[in-house]
Amino acid sequence: MEGRRFPGRGPEEELMRALYRDHAGPLMTYVLRLVAGDRYLAEDVVQETLLRAWRNASQLDPSARSLRPWLVTVARRVVIDAHRGRQARPAESGPADLEQVPAADELDRALRMMTISDALDDLTPAHRQVLVETYFKGRDTNETARVLGVPPGTVRSRIFYALRSLRIALEERGVTS
Repeated sequence: MEGRRFPGRGPEEELMRALYRDHAGPLMTYVLRLVAGDRYLAEDVVQETLLRAWRNASQLDPSARSLRPWLVTVARRVVIDAHRGRQARPAESGPADLEQVPAADELDRALRMMTISDALDDLTPAHRQVLVETYFKGRDTNETARVLGVPPGTVRSRIFYALRSLRIALEERGVTS
């Protein structure tokens, strides 16, 4: 790695240039095999490996024959760390994933349903139950009365008060009628 000195450049920068010149190609070949041919990832790994060598420049002996094995070991560790990092966090979305994003009206509907569901949790169980039976299951007052085991008048009264409570709960969440 013996190189000529460049005016105005320090020994660490010269070391970095020499590391890149002498080791980037073989490292790239080695790393490409480790990352199954992913060129972009391999370039990132080689760059990180050389950056770590530069950070430890004061500890490196540029004339030592053992420099490449050290670089190969560092590169292997960078690949392993990158693999573990990908396993520990969710995968990044790519263009194909974006095609599966619902349209704006579907998102609005989903948000509305989430808000309503959250507001329903504020109701008493009796009020929530009567709304589920009538509005969500589509039962009329008499069917709901039979299912719940209460008189039809009680069902009508619960619907009235449940809707009033639901309106208040929705207004508290910023939904206006």
